[in-house]
Amino acid sequence: MNRLMGVCFLLTVFANAMAQHQTENLIIVTLDGMRWQEVFGGADTTLIKNPRYTKDIQGTNYLFGGSTAQEKRTKLFPFLWNVVAREGQLYGNRKLGNYVNNANPYKFSYPGYNEIFTGYPDTAVNSNDKVLNRNTNVLEFINKQQGYQNRVAVFATWDVFPYIFNKERSGIYMNADMDTAQSANPAMKLINDMQLLTSKPIDVRPDIFTYMAAREYMKVYQPKVLYIALDETDDFAHNGMYDQYLRSANAADRMIADLWSYIQSSAYYANKTTLMITCDHGRGEKDNWVDHGDEIAESGQVWIAAMGPDSAPIGEASSNQTIYQKQLAATFASLLGFEFTANHPVGFQIAGIRSAVQQTVMAKPVYNTGNSK
Repeated sequence: MNRLMGVCFLLTVFANAMAQHQTENLIIVTLDGMRWQEVFGGADTTLIKNPRYTKDIQGTNYLFGGSTAQEKRTKLFPFLWNVVAREGQLYGNRKLGNYVNNANPYKFSYPGYNEIFTGYPDTAVNSNDKVLNRNTNVLEFINKQQGYQNRVAVFATWDVFPYIFNKERSGIYMNADMDTAQSANPAMKLINDMQLLTSKPIDVRPDIFTYMAAREYMKVYQPKVLYIALDETDDFAHNGMYDQYLRSANAADRMIADLWSYIQSSAYYANKTTLMITCDHGRGEKDNWVDHGDEIAESGQVWIAAMGPDSAPIGEASSNQTIYQKQLAATFASLLGFEFTANHPVGFQIAGIRSAVQQTVMAKPVYNTGNSK
């Protein structure tokens, strides 16, 4: 009798967990090198007023200036602060004692993206060179799970992403830099033509083409997991163009707002999709804002935003806690009901993005790590 009651209890827990688990699709967006300072505090007035970094001081101040951090951040990121802050979660406001950090020691792009998607701050990943990543990433893991095979896609501005995700090994759909989407869809054909004919002020296609290609791909192929990697913020920052860095950040926010509008208008995605937004690394303070790396401490300071049916609407996190970037990979898998496993260490998931009850029962992964190293 006791054994029967125990079985019934476990079945009840499993049923409750599955009933409450509503995320069927996951959308991830990254803004390369986007500082937490602007995300939570808005535009830096000192940098706006510095002609070394801002060409159009008056126009930039009109667009993004303000008397309070709340006013400035809402001008810069209206979707984050009018929608995500009301319906989702934001982590990383260090002024409130809420920290999100790189665990990798290098604090630049390839190591950051490796950490985000493998959960492993591998010290052997120490350059931005086009070297195939030996580590197992969570997207290839998800791509092998029942119901998710060939339903995972990546659209990226930076041309190193096929190496970061080890495209051939992982088997996920990749569209990076000047890749053209193979589709009879007229909108995707138009995007292909436009990206080939446009100027490239940051030496890769503008972020808008990456985003539009991803959005149209969603409409045609309905991927269950989609990652969009934007790049302009980091490139304009490295060139010391603070006004363009801000404009690109604001444009990214508008793209994400447009993406969420499509998600909520689609019967396939609405109320079944979690959106997560983050960055690969931070950057320095004051004149060091243009750079990042292991010699600039602030470079390891990042942030996370999340919104979806399985995430409580807590808004701006003010609890005294430290989250590490390496926890994201397990969190991505957890939101879809999987436990990410690999042939290397993986950081544990971020508890607050998915409730304790929902984490009680996880689907068993169907995955063979094979010779991923």
